[in-house]
Amino acid sequence: MKLLRAILFLALAVLAPAKVFACPACGSGNSQIIESPMVDGMNLGILTLGAILATVLGAALTFLIYVIRKSEALEAAAQKNSPEATKV
Repeated sequence: MKLLRAILFLALAVLAPAKVFACPACGSGNSQIIESPMVDGMNLGILTLGAILATVLGAALTFLIYVIRKSEALEAAAQKNSPEATKV
């Protein structure tokens, strides 16, 4: 069954038209399309979305690091002020 699926997928991939594999940003390598202003706009849109994604993920990571450090500091302060620590 898995072999039949693999053969079917391979046949579809080989017989698919070349436009199926084209990247929307490059327009399948057509030089008239690559030089158009719409492609420049699409590339800027892709870069903008990537920058926004990196900013949001960076902010989330920074917040998680802040929370972890704050938690460790509070835990260390609690252990320092605990009565069990003074008996040792």
